[in-house]
Amino acid sequence: MLRFARSALSRMMTGQPSRLDGNFHNNPATQRSTLASHEKIWDWIRSTGNSSSCRVLEIGSRAVVSNSLWKSVIPDAQYTGFDYLPGPNVDVVGDIHRLSDYFEPESFDLIFSFAVFEHLAAPWVAAEEISKVLAVGGHVSLETHFSYSEHELPWHFFQFNSTALEVLFCEELGFTVVDSGLDSPIVGRFSHFAPKYLRGSAVRELYCHSSIIARKETGGHWAQSSEPFDWRQVTHRVAGGSSYPRPTGT
Repeated sequence: MLRFARSALSRMMTGQPSRLDGNFHNNPATQRSTLASHEKIWDWIRSTGNSSSCRVLEIGSRAVVSNSLWKSVIPDAQYTGFDYLPGPNVDVVGDIHRLSDYFEPESFDLIFSFAVFEHLAAPWVAAEEISKVLAVGGHVSLETHFSYSEHELPWHFFQFNSTALEVLFCEELGFTVVDSGLDSPIVGRFSHFAPKYLRGSAVRELYCHSSIIARKETGGHWAQSSEPFDWRQVTHRVAGGSSYPRPTGT
């Protein structure tokens, strides 16, 4: 009886999923992932990385809850597991912010990372380091969170949408975007403990997962300049190529 009561309370508090949930996710400007979506990314990783000639690096490879599922998808690849902490499925222990200290330039053809970037203190530095060790013609694929619970505190620093990921893996670092977007929709509302004017109000366009697949087309900054990379180059381009949305009057 107690278990039933708890289940009923949970349904009352969180709601029952239905097709009506689509009303919370109908902004045509929201970019949805296709190849990089939460379920389809498995197929892309397999088709791209499962060959004996493919040098693969997984960042955040330690088997915590996933039991090395990604490694099992590409059994034929030259796989290296990299993590900040030692443990199962970790071949190299180190800090992604210094990735090029552990590996030579262009050491890998595919680098992927899932549920990691939200835990990085400086993800823009990590993007630079990935660019250094990824071969021209290689791919980076990662999935992180756009809307999700705080976790692994105090090492939970950022949430990303796909636009943010595209800025990280930018043309200045040699990348072109193959696919990016949001996936795993969430229905939300403000709770009883929010300010009175917000209580019960819907929070729309929430998605758990944000992902990107990008291809390194050139050597990027590292092949063109001996000067340190400057993210101001990127912000200047972004500001020059787009603008903050103008008021709509609604």
